[in-house]
Parts: sequence; C-alpha cells; structure tokens
Amino acid sequence: MSPYEQLLHLAFTAPNDVKYYLTPTALQAHDRLRAAAPPDRPFRFEQVRLGLAMALLKLVSELGDHDASRQVLDVLHRALSEARSPEDIDRIVGREAKLFDRLYENLYVNEEGEELLNLFGRTLDADAPQLLEEVAQEAVDLARTLDFAADEEDED
Repeated sequence: MSPYEQLLHLAFTAPNDVKYYLTPTALQAHDRLRAAAPPDRPFRFEQVRLGLAMALLKLVSELGDHDASRQVLDVLHRALSEARSPEDIDRIVGREAKLFDRLYENLYVNEEGEELLNLFGRTLDADAPQLLEEVAQEAVDLARTLDFAADEEDED
C-alpha cells in the first residue's frame, strides 16, 4: 500500500468517514496517476493532491475542534468527487477561496497540528508526484505518533 493510501486509512477511521470520504476516486487516485497517459497526468496529479490534502486536514480537525479545517476538507472532497479536469478543480476550490484564507486565522494548534499544516502547505505547493510522495510518507510517520486522546484530556 502506498504512503498515500496508508495516510487515507490513518486519517479516515470512523465508519461514516470511511463511507463518505474514501470513495473509489480517492482510493484509486495514486494508482491512476502512476498509470495515466501523459495528457491525463495533470488531472490525476491534482486528484492525488486533493486526497492528500483531505487526509491532512482531517487529522488537523481531529486534533482539536477546528471548524475551518472541516469546511476546507469538505471543499476538497467536493472537488475530488465532482471535478473532471484541473480547471474544474480550480473552479470548485476558487469559489471557496475565503475558507482557505480563514484556515490559518485565529488558529491555535499544538506542535503536531503545526506540522500537519506545514505538510498541508507543502502539498499545495508540490509540483511533482515525487514531492507528494515525500509529503505522504512524512504524514504517515507523523499520523502514527498522534495522540488524539491527550488533546481531549487537555480540554477537560
């Protein structure tokens, strides 16, 4: 299983999340990129980027009650589910640009949350499949160390 697929499974564990977010499009994005003909590669690359970004934001939202990350997660999910081209992705995401701007406003996260948001930023900046692969592996390594229960205890 690729780091991309591992991260999806680490981020989306609740049965309702698995059913909603782990669609065939999300789960097969990495394999479809690897098998894509040159004209299809830009779109398949964007699908992997969306899936990776979704997983990272899901982990951020699990670390704390962070509504903005859930809203952006839903935009990314909609883009992954509905888009048929990079232009469709740009259109869907562009309509919700304010949500992305708000993602970093009034945001208090712990060190792990900062690391996840840094990986999210690197995902958005990546311009090659290898860079997404590196981010995915780092995210898998980090996700395996996250302690969501400790954050819940701090809130009590």
